[in-house]
Amino acid sequence: MVIAVYPGSFDPATFGHLDVIRRASYSFDKVIVGVLNNSAKSPLFSAEERVNILREETADIPNVYIKSFTGMTVNFARENHAKVIVRGLRAVTDFEYELQMAQTNRVLAPDIDTVFMTTSLEYAYLSSTIMKEVALFGGDISRFAPPATLRAVKEKLACKQK
Repeated sequence: MVIAVYPGSFDPATFGHLDVIRRASYSFDKVIVGVLNNSAKSPLFSAEERVNILREETADIPNVYIKSFTGMTVNFARENHAKVIVRGLRAVTDFEYELQMAQTNRVLAPDIDTVFMTTSLEYAYLSSTIMKEVALFGGDISRFAPPATLRAVKEKLACKQK
């Protein structure tokens, strides 16, 4: 059984993230989506909220599991017996950083490979940051994420504006 981890902040998950998750689920026996809990950042959603949103959005994919983690991705991969780290690429600008991270991970964990999956072209422009910014200014984000995520963003921003 080949287990892969797909780490990220997913704050919140977009159609691009879900595209990579679904495609990874076809390539690997088990995909564990690792929601990074990074106390140095100020995410819109807590790690628990992001896990719950992703669980709802991926409920129809039987070999996908959602977990939060802190620390290094290679340690998370080892803890979950993963042999592959999946990383999504939107554009050439992502590649340089992702290549550097993959090479560092390879030094730290030579037994774990990194696989890059390019996001489908229709989502290549999309990021969580862009989606949050559009939502913050009242823009329509319905083309950026599925319904559970849209509801969560709308509720979270309504609470913040009170």
